[in-house]
Amino acid sequence: MQPDGDRKESDLSENLRVLQEIRQIVTNDLVPSDGRLPTERNLAAAFGAGRRSVRRALDQLEAEGLVWRKQGKGTFVGQPPDPTEELAARIASEVDPLTAMEARLCIEPALADLCARRATADDVAKLRRLADRTIDAGGAEAAELWDGALHRAIARIAGNRLMLTAFTLIDEVRMGEEWQRKRHRARTPETREMYNDQHGRIIDAIDARDGPAAAKAMREHLETLFLNLRSSLRQEEK
Repeated sequence: MQPDGDRKESDLSENLRVLQEIRQIVTNDLVPSDGRLPTERNLAAAFGAGRRSVRRALDQLEAEGLVWRKQGKGTFVGQPPDPTEELAARIASEVDPLTAMEARLCIEPALADLCARRATADDVAKLRRLADRTIDAGGAEAAELWDGALHRAIARIAGNRLMLTAFTLIDEVRMGEEWQRKRHRARTPETREMYNDQHGRIIDAIDARDGPAAAKAMREHLETLFLNLRSSLRQEEK
């Protein structure tokens, strides 16, 4: 019979391995076109692991905003559908990227302020994990995925449903393929390093439960994004 200590260490090792395996599937877009992951049973069989380890991994990825579940349907990559999607689709063609950035500047500093006032220690730990993933991301698409997950987590932790809906509408408008291409053009190794540093300052202020400092750090971050995006769009027009 395996000693308790060895069994616990083995369980932790399996949990980490399964989490890394499923994260690779999610971040590398290795899923069908409907975005649905295999069942827990199939994932467990594929990884030679217990369903408990698979369930814990999916719990972690759901907490990070990378997957969502629907009872009776399964687990899907990304964020759950939101009623704002239809409205976003209707107005996307009428809104340019800089207008969206103006809206973010109005909403997200206030969300960062509320987040700092309401975040728990676990929330802050989650934000730091997401920031680390953004730093470690290999390419522009992966960096965009983790960056978006971080900003969405801050919005959710803020705990204001009306403001979260406004944020979600802006986020949906920004997710169009053409818009993503324009944002990728504005990202360089230098700007990515700057954005990562700014994320760190936002999270530090949230960790200190300093709402005004979190709002200020978020505003500075978004103003930097705004200026870089505007510069990139002007270069594209030449």
